[in-house]
Amino acid sequence: MTFRNMLTAGLVAAFGLAATGCTTTGVPKNEVEARWNGQQAGAFFARFGPPVTDTAAGNATLYTWRGGNKTRVIPATYEDLGNGKKGKLLTQARTQYLRCEVQLTVSPDYVIRGIRTVVDRPGVDGGKSYCAEFLAAD
Repeated sequence: MTFRNMLTAGLVAAFGLAATGCTTTGVPKNEVEARWNGQQAGAFFARFGPPVTDTAAGNATLYTWRGGNKTRVIPATYEDLGNGKKGKLLTQARTQYLRCEVQLTVSPDYVIRGIRTVVDRPGVDGGKSYCAEFLAAD
């Protein structure tokens, strides 16, 4: 084997070993993923509380977290007649009971590699979802 062939084989082996150590998190699908993918799971649990379950999933661990329990009152809306006058009732006042549940895929080095929202509520007036409001806020 010539020096050139040995050098080429060594470089191929080195790049192969380096590539196997790389782990990607993919393109975030929502604000929660954008905020937490690639972050330490310990930071997530320290901020929001411990997980309710954990399950081995191959080389990773799948944690289920629930929290953010909150009650939100949404006022009634009325037709606007101008000059501060209200017209007929458009939507009734209602109470929403909010909570968030996510599943975190965590690698052996305790880094979040994926977050999947399991339970969520839409935001008021088409805004962020409740999980995005609660978990992605800095």
